Amino acid sequence: MTYIENIFVCIAAPLLITALCMGRRYLRFFLFCFAGMGACMLSAYINTFIASLYGASPFNTTAEIAPVVEEIMKFLPLLFYLLVFEPEPDKIKNAILTIAAGFATFENIFHLIDNGAQNISFLLMRGFGAGAMHIICGAIIGSGLTYVWRREWLKIAGTLGLLGASIAFHGIYNLLIAYGGEVQYIAYVLPVLTVFLSIILSKLVFPKLRDKISA
Repeated sequence: MTYIENIFVCIAAPLLITALCMGRRYLRFFLFCFAGMGACMLSAYINTFIASLYGASPFNTTAEIAPVVEEIMKFLPLLFYLLVFEPEPDKIKNAILTIAAGFATFENIFHLIDNGAQNISFLLMRGFGAGAMHIICGAIIGSGLTYVWRREWLKIAGTLGLLGASIAFHGIYNLLIAYGGEVQYIAYVLPVLTVFLSIILSKLVFPKLRDKISA
């Protein structure tokens, strides 16, 4: 039996000490990282509970239940941050990306404990694939919220739409993983390619479009 909460404590302890030593300037980063790891831990329990409640198969749990639960759990710490602290738009994206990184890191650690660390090539693909997928889902929400959260009439509908988009992307990834075989390698490559494409568009294409529009 894997005691996931014990793993969480062992990982969080040195990070907490580091956060206390580095001071308040970096405290927000560590808190969001803890929130992401905590969301991952709670998601594991909730996924198991819902799957047991409805008698879902491992395939259905991975492809249908997990994407919804995990994206909602990642979003809840950000929602608390938005409602309580009302941060500036640029801080919203950094917050959700840190939460997503903490979530992906803890998920990869849990995967290592359950499946071992013998095949380094597979673990690299899985680590980068799952990590990029969570980052992309976080970027979808973070980038969109910087726009919709400043418009009262668009807050609820826009937030739900962004959450739905991240769930859809996560669901596609998990569906390919659950299918197995060579198809799962497409799933590992897809988020990484999406990250590179996003970087190219944001650095090269979008600035030129903005210059043309402003001209």
